[in-house]
Amino acid sequence: MLQKGDWESAHNVAQSNEGHPDYDRLHALLHRIEGDEWNAKYWYRRCKINFPDISTEEETSLLIEAYS
Repeated sequence: MLQKGDWESAHNVAQSNEGHPDYDRLHALLHRIEGDEWNAKYWYRRCKINFPDISTEEETSLLIEAYS
């Protein structure tokens, strides 16, 4: 979904699996892509991950690679 640019569907999947670290990480990235940095930082903190210093495109590629 995210690969195809369907932010809304990807967000719904992440939200419906809240509490699972992998989906919370996706949730963080999605809010970062959306431009909602405050909300993204909240989700990264929940995952115990520092706010990335790479582009959202790079992070997306890393996550796709890691979970494919």
